[in-house]
Amino acid sequence: MEKLIKKSSLAISENGLEKKSGGKRVEVLKTYKIYIGGQFPRTESGRYYIPENAAGKKLANVCLSSRKDVRDAVVAARGAVSGWSGRAAFNRSQILYRIAEMLEGRKAQFIEELMAQDTSKAKAEKEVTLAIDRLIYYAGWCDKFQQLFSAVNPVASSHFNFSVPEPTGVVSIIAPQTDSLIGLVSVIAPVIAGGNTCVVLASETKPLCAVTFAEVLNSSDVPGGVVNILTGKPAELASWMVDHMDVNATIYCENNAAVQQMIREKSASNLKRVFFYDQTNWMNPDSQSPYFIMDTQEIKTTWHPVENIAGAGGGY
Repeated sequence: MEKLIKKSSLAISENGLEKKSGGKRVEVLKTYKIYIGGQFPRTESGRYYIPENAAGKKLANVCLSSRKDVRDAVVAARGAVSGWSGRAAFNRSQILYRIAEMLEGRKAQFIEELMAQDTSKAKAEKEVTLAIDRLIYYAGWCDKFQQLFSAVNPVASSHFNFSVPEPTGVVSIIAPQTDSLIGLVSVIAPVIAGGNTCVVLASETKPLCAVTFAEVLNSSDVPGGVVNILTGKPAELASWMVDHMDVNATIYCENNAAVQQMIREKSASNLKRVFFYDQTNWMNPDSQSPYFIMDTQEIKTTWHPVENIAGAGGGY
């Protein structure tokens, strides 16, 4: 007669002791890595944190970036400057449009992540749609803002005098902390549309969309190093992002007066450009402009000698 083998109700726990298994499955939280140089490494520090929503639900395992991660990201961004700024403007436009296409294809995932971070479904749908439209807006400006902001200047000598915008270089960005996606996209898009590269610190409390957006960038023909996204604490990393001597400009999107003063002081060391977008409502469709592109541009003026025909007294 066959013996019936009963399934044990005991389970081996992580410390090797047996205990009764619970009825509810423990959810495996996704680990959201950082994005540096087109790769997805874990933070050099080995640290992580678990953000929670308003209901106390744990959202993910998120890397707690360190000063070394900031340095690695700046090195990657600097290495990508020449290639990205040297690309034809229409090619940068194509790539930004491709980012919008890929974001459209993962629209449902972004809506789900926004809802997990205390956003209503209606607002989440609106935010994702607006982020896609904003990318397309700046894609359209990639090869047009130069014509609008360039000039041929009148001079008193026998020269042509041209003033044209050129990329500033590496831009450090401390993204809006109160939203997850639209603020991030709204500050990254004009920076890279103008040919710059950037190192971005995402929202500390709402980081999910930032890392998922990095996955979109990775599959959108964006060269490695053009956009580098870190997660962690602004209180820890802001000073290192501003103090780095190979960063040319800083964008800060919060209204913390003490941090703003720190940024002004540390930026003086190598004359960084500083921009505070602390009064901008990124959900407003009007919060987009080619002037955001020009914030991280330098004006180069060129003198070209020419023959002064009229002054030479030439005639028939």
